[in-house]
Amino acid sequence: MPAVTVEDLTTLPRLQAPTLGDTARPVLQVTTAPRGYEGEGFPVRRAFAGVDLRLLDPFIHLDQMGEVEYAPGEPKGTPWHPHRGFETVTYMIDGVMDHHDSEGGGGSITDGDTQWMTAGSGLLHIETPPEWLVAKGGMFHGLQLWVNLPRAQKWAQPRYQDLRSSQLGLTTSADAGALVRVIAGEVGGVAGPGSTYTPMAMVHATLAPGSHLDLPWSVDFNALVYVLGGSGLVGPDRRPLETGQLAVLGRGDFLQVAAAERQDAHHPNVELVVIGGLPIREPVAWGGPFVMNTKAEVMQAFEDHQKGRLGVIPPVHGAPTRVVEG
Repeated sequence: MPAVTVEDLTTLPRLQAPTLGDTARPVLQVTTAPRGYEGEGFPVRRAFAGVDLRLLDPFIHLDQMGEVEYAPGEPKGTPWHPHRGFETVTYMIDGVMDHHDSEGGGGSITDGDTQWMTAGSGLLHIETPPEWLVAKGGMFHGLQLWVNLPRAQKWAQPRYQDLRSSQLGLTTSADAGALVRVIAGEVGGVAGPGSTYTPMAMVHATLAPGSHLDLPWSVDFNALVYVLGGSGLVGPDRRPLETGQLAVLGRGDFLQVAAAERQDAHHPNVELVVIGGLPIREPVAWGGPFVMNTKAEVMQAFEDHQKGRLGVIPPVHGAPTRVVEG
């Protein structure tokens, strides 16, 4: 962990250090993600649990999937299920995940790849480990982020983006001690490949022990820092932050994170994700796999699904054909 690395960080473009008058974003809240299970039983950490949706806007939900080492026969996925009204972003750090949906989108992601699915007006999809991985077992670790859609785009035509690890924007901190991978948006002049309806940015950073990262961030975006592994510090007051914890930051021009001098054997570096976007500031009605603006729209989505209006399961070889509610 992780797959996308650079042997010599000094060869990358460096982020500019903050200038006089730039303000570091303060820490508003630190939460610890509870553990649970998703789909057919794979372990997750619910990163946004306990955080007001108004602070998360335009995001709805974030799961850290794994990190778990599966024995042969143990890898699990999700059965066919519906979505409407938002986008799912699945970022695979270790392992392999296959995706299929009722609109014909799909593919396999592994080691730094991302699947970006815009559910929009509605579709069915399935996420499963390939058969060979189920038989063999192995490491499974990734993220799934739910990005809300503005009212005007909730009925958009569904679409699928297959983002390869080789497309990620790469940069490094001013001291070349942190590798920054830009998945979506633009950070410090470096752009990621993800195309979004809602203006946003998503970054995966690796910090060597003792290193420091000043990350420029759009003043119009919110900012959320989640630690995948390791221990570090965040904000101008250097609040401790460790594996499975989320920091919600306030307004400012840039955010500050640092890695502790000593890390555990399992996490030699600090691995974290930073996400932020332009708040939509619209009512949110959320029911299972549907994120709409009103309760009536959510109930309509359930009815549409029950009546088969969200799509038909395509004939995918070897894929389960059971549809669940979410």
